[in-house]
Amino acid sequence: MSKPQQQPAKKPTLKSKPFPYMVYIQFDGSKKAYSFGAFDEYKTNESVVVETVRGQEIGTVYVPSMPYDESKIKGDIKPILRRATEKDLKRKAENEEKAKEAMEICQAAITKLALDMHLISCEYTLDRSKIMFTYVSDDRVDFRGLLKELAGQLQGRIELRQVGPRNKAKLVGGIGICGMECCCSRFMSDFDTVSINMAKNQLLALNISKLSGQCGKLKCCLRFENDEYTQLRKNLPKLNSQIEYNGSNYRITGMNVLQKQAKLENREETLFVSFEELFPRRKDDDNEPTEKL
Repeated sequence: MSKPQQQPAKKPTLKSKPFPYMVYIQFDGSKKAYSFGAFDEYKTNESVVVETVRGQEIGTVYVPSMPYDESKIKGDIKPILRRATEKDLKRKAENEEKAKEAMEICQAAITKLALDMHLISCEYTLDRSKIMFTYVSDDRVDFRGLLKELAGQLQGRIELRQVGPRNKAKLVGGIGICGMECCCSRFMSDFDTVSINMAKNQLLALNISKLSGQCGKLKCCLRFENDEYTQLRKNLPKLNSQIEYNGSNYRITGMNVLQKQAKLENREETLFVSFEELFPRRKDDDNEPTEKL
């Protein structure tokens, strides 16, 4: 009986790239750059028409054309359709005026229906096929009646999008207690979780009103500074721990890790002592303080 002939192994074929180039695009009111595929080369600050999940929009080239790299793509990638023409830019300006009118119509309908929602913005897609309203509300809103009101006065598909207080602060903007523009509207593209433990890590008084930003949530700077404070507090004793200093027993009631100073208290006195004096460094490990016992 003859043995079956083995089929020759097929040579692996390279997966064809969907686009020769990739470009990073920014949109008005957003600091985040999104990746798009391109068949042509584009330069920084060029206005282009792109296909997004919401429809056609005009964006600005943030990073010019580069060779397509699959490892830098998350999920599906949309294409750049063309460079924006004078007609496209004119339509964009007209859409901004129509959005203002749509805002007034929507706000009047919200007031009429007594809905518990705060309207933030309105935006048309470039081809005017969709109108997107953004609002803030503490609870879920039944806006079926609102959609009926808007459908009778506006042409196009209507989309209502609820966002949280952080997103509202990002859209509205403002000046923080530091005197600078709010981080969320200045450079942040996404929001990370901010917990009260980060305030504890900085040894701050847990006064929620002082720890909260304009959005009413914990300040984002607590997240930015958390890793640095974690490093500064490494190997330091906990608050309220007992320590011996100059022959007397004290309790550590406070620490300023930036000034590298600890507050010591007992029944007789209160002292402010530098870390260098209180925790002399070991000769074999400059990064690990030890308590003077």
